[in-house]
Amino acid sequence: MSDMKDAVVEVFRSKRALIGIVGLGYVGLPLMLRYNAIGFRVLGIDIDKNKVDKLNAGQSYIEHISVESVSKARETGFEATTDFSRVSECDALILCVPTPLNKYREPDMSFVINTTDALKPFLRKGQIVSLESTTYPGTTEEELLPRVQESGLRVGENIFLVYSPEREDPGNPNFETRTIPKVIGGHTPACLEVGVALYEQAIDKVVSVSSTKAAEMTKLLENIHRAVNIGLVNEMKIVADRMGIDIFEVVDAAATKPFGFTAYYPGPGLGGHCIPIDPFYLTWKAREYGLHTRFIELSGEVNQAMPEYVVSKLMDGLNNDGKALKGSKVLMLGIAYKKNVDDMRESPSVEIMELLEAKGCLVAYTDPHVPVFPPMREHHFDLSSEVLSAENLAKFDAVILATDHDKFDYELIRKHARLIIDSRGKYRAPETHIIKA
Repeated sequence: MSDMKDAVVEVFRSKRALIGIVGLGYVGLPLMLRYNAIGFRVLGIDIDKNKVDKLNAGQSYIEHISVESVSKARETGFEATTDFSRVSECDALILCVPTPLNKYREPDMSFVINTTDALKPFLRKGQIVSLESTTYPGTTEEELLPRVQESGLRVGENIFLVYSPEREDPGNPNFETRTIPKVIGGHTPACLEVGVALYEQAIDKVVSVSSTKAAEMTKLLENIHRAVNIGLVNEMKIVADRMGIDIFEVVDAAATKPFGFTAYYPGPGLGGHCIPIDPFYLTWKAREYGLHTRFIELSGEVNQAMPEYVVSKLMDGLNNDGKALKGSKVLMLGIAYKKNVDDMRESPSVEIMELLEAKGCLVAYTDPHVPVFPPMREHHFDLSSEVLSAENLAKFDAVILATDHDKFDYELIRKHARLIIDSRGKYRAPETHIIKA
């Protein structure tokens, strides 16, 4: 057994391995570029032919990943395919597929399960399978392990299985794939050893934990910590507002404490593919053990109420001008879920737009990162980004600052917008036409 393990470890250490990355989105693509940059051959596998064709033509479909970096990877041996039979060529298979929630807020494991089923016929001895998708504790053991072993392969002996959660922060210039420490748990000690050999080539610091379950729980704790603290500060925002206190001033002041406090800022709701979704993986799994995760559910309730809160602030502002919501023209500033990215998943801006449209508002948006409103599973707007000019701003009854992109000209907005609903604390000085939300 150790002969096989040692041989596989050596394949990674000598960089002779072919790295297979399954799922070429916000997580898979940066990982591909990193392995390619350090001299590994990389095969990208995705069911989306459009993505595969773009990558093979040296193009990028994610704003913060440059065309130059993709075309350079192509020139140095990267290729993408929709052909799962090529799985057998790979020494490592890193799964970076989505794990959304269904409408009942239960984990939708179909992407993970269908992907594993598609890999299954082509798995062979000497490979490592690593799941990076955020999920509930027990997924690797319950869903991947039996499928990997179905054809007679033995995990820990002649094939290796690990869980190593992704940690990406798109739009954050201070971190890249290489510099973010990587947590990893193996199904057996041999699995862990092979997993460390795979990741320590590409990541500066690898952090080992005792099991795949511990690694799965680690990722959930990271995201639940954020969700709960954002819920707390969103609740504090409402209290502070009633008391005539600026919550952003308070958070900034509290953040000067050098220990025991981490600054979280309120906003119009939670967005992205992690923070609004992942905590409910634990809620769902905890039910199996007869437990209720009250903090998670409470913060979810608070955060989900934020778009309604922003709308109520808009109603107040229009009311002061003698206007009704119905028939008012409203411009959303930013529809990506966080600043300086083009990612629209779970964006609270879109929820606000839907609430406004349902109440008879004429809704438009401007976002330098999203030129045309993209097709989304749940939301449909036939819109493209408005020009942000003095003349255009003056045409709207109100603007809602939902996503505080650095590319916005905030002084231009301050001068020419009739009414500003600021959900991001960009405007600190009190002005009659600015309402904090």
